[in-house]
Amino acid sequence: MFSKHVTNQLSAYCHGELAAEDSRGIAEHLIGCSRCREQFEEIKLGVKLAEHLPQQVAPDSLWQELQARMIVEAGQNRVAPIATSRNQSRFTFKGWQPAFAGVAVGLLLAVALGGWLFYVRESRPFWDVARLNGSPTIGSWRMDQTGRLAVGQWLETDGSSRAKIDVGTIGHVEIDPNTRVRLIETKVTEHRLELARGKMSAKIWAPPRLFFVDTPSAVAADMGCAYTLEVDDSGASLLHVTSGWVELQLKDRVSMVPADAACATRPGIGPGTPYWVDASETFRKALTTVDFGTNEVLDPMRTPLEVVLGEARPKDTLTLWHLLYRVEGKERELVFDRMAMLAPPPKDVTREAVLRLDDKTLHLWKGYLENSWSNDSGLKKGWLKIWTGALEKTRGLEGKK
Repeated sequence: MFSKHVTNQLSAYCHGELAAEDSRGIAEHLIGCSRCREQFEEIKLGVKLAEHLPQQVAPDSLWQELQARMIVEAGQNRVAPIATSRNQSRFTFKGWQPAFAGVAVGLLLAVALGGWLFYVRESRPFWDVARLNGSPTIGSWRMDQTGRLAVGQWLETDGSSRAKIDVGTIGHVEIDPNTRVRLIETKVTEHRLELARGKMSAKIWAPPRLFFVDTPSAVAADMGCAYTLEVDDSGASLLHVTSGWVELQLKDRVSMVPADAACATRPGIGPGTPYWVDASETFRKALTTVDFGTNEVLDPMRTPLEVVLGEARPKDTLTLWHLLYRVEGKERELVFDRMAMLAPPPKDVTREAVLRLDDKTLHLWKGYLENSWSNDSGLKKGWLKIWTGALEKTRGLEGKK
């Protein structure tokens, strides 16, 4: 279903006018189809614009003037009755189009004004800030109840203070204690924050790629979601997504993190491999070693990758799928063998094709895994498409080196 483009249904989907099954199908299609996703983002932006247009009530005198003009035109035989199939009459108006033209011009002006006001608000060189606890500071100024964070300014909280930042009209960010953030950019096409240290929680309801957070070890690109992001004193960060998904990137290293998953980053390396938050502690520690080469010895008899593979559940084939692109040689063989044990591939997916990262084969296995785990493991349909897209993007970036 929905193997073709769904552009003619995007408006109804955006307004919640489709059946639940159709909506799920379109949502899955949008994850994997960049063309339809771009058009959907344009529709969402238009809806957001319309929501901010000022509501104006037409004066009673306007309709009275129109009625009077209609009567005059009818008296001059410039309004002709036309019989309909139900023996009712409707009229064609030839001479008073200027009246309607004036109304149309007025509406266009209202739309233009609303669009201009929306553009001005989204392009303001500051964000509104509210104090939640304690005494946050903006620059050298200690906040009262509210304040404004201008482009280039730092917002800091101490051990007892918290703040809430409105990200234009597309969402908000809550700043935890002992956190330092700076507003880098705010305009209609991009909102960007820098998180130098501490923890923040973001809720964004805009189209993808409007809100970015720079950290010392990666850039977080919001895809319409909710998440927490924290940075320690060394510049390492931890992302935990609670709704939607987030892209982490540093140079040619990319990770897509779906809801209920997390991903760590390290300065100079970038994002590690995403994992489900309910994975075992041993699995997560071993994955950290695989990603970042830490010296922690978890099992003297097994390598960190072997520990990851030994701890992996059927659900964790998502993490293993990601690892296929990050390891080589014998290690890739080990990853494939464990995946095949947890979720045996269909007959058309051969070991040889996977090991050479054959696109057709990997896409086929991806679809098989998606159908297998969307219900049994609680994995939402379409998430694997996100992961696969990230991996394909990574391959493309690496190929340009």
